[in-house]
Amino acid sequence: MSAPRPISEDDLQAYVDEALSTTRREEVEAYLDAHPEEAKRIGGFVADRAALRAALGAIAEAPIPSELGLRALIEARRTRQAYWRPAIAAAAVLMIGGLAGWTARGVVTPPINGVGALSREAADNYRVYASDVHRPVEIGSAQKAELVRWVSNRVSSSVEVPDLQAAGYRFIGGRLVSTPHGPAALFIYDDAQGLRLAVMVRPMRVEKNTAMSEHAEDGLSGVSWATDGIGYSLVGPTPSAELHPLADDVRRQVERHM
Repeated sequence: MSAPRPISEDDLQAYVDEALSTTRREEVEAYLDAHPEEAKRIGGFVADRAALRAALGAIAEAPIPSELGLRALIEARRTRQAYWRPAIAAAAVLMIGGLAGWTARGVVTPPINGVGALSREAADNYRVYASDVHRPVEIGSAQKAELVRWVSNRVSSSVEVPDLQAAGYRFIGGRLVSTPHGPAALFIYDDAQGLRLAVMVRPMRVEKNTAMSEHAEDGLSGVSWATDGIGYSLVGPTPSAELHPLADDVRRQVERHM
């Protein structure tokens, strides 16, 4: 009889998610019995999962809004496709004509790493979640401590929720989002008029300490930077000149917690 496979981090995470076979689960439990420190760490993840289930149970059982139903999504996709077909055709004509007499050079592509990539990811996630009227966040401000513990575990860094109340923005909650560089925390705020801002936080593999830079595209502006390997991006439908003082305040708060 062959010896059981060594227990990997994937096995431990699958144990947390209750995704193991009975045999493998028993092997993981035996491993945890023999490794108290690992048992303590994984026990924390299991507790977080249980707390999230309790906090989000009512949301999970709520009916899906009609605009998010399959029929509505298919119709919306058809509308978008119909809207873009003429533009795509025109772009194809221009491209073919241009290539006939000119070799393209200096093509601009979106940044794939560093603060530039962080800025784009923050803007993309803002468009998806901050504009959601029904469910912009996974965990509301009432469960702030649970949210902080959850996202800190997932991004493997201590994360704090910035306080923007002095500028007139209240914290409404946050969520975990996926990026090409791993998970990130997204915190969402609004003011008395309903205008929303978001702060995105994730680990940085490159450009781990970077000065603030402003960015603007398609009606959204933002300020992004990195400190000690953690990237931050404040984004919203507000001019960068107005966001910059808020970003300065967020940075000061972050540095105080280090």
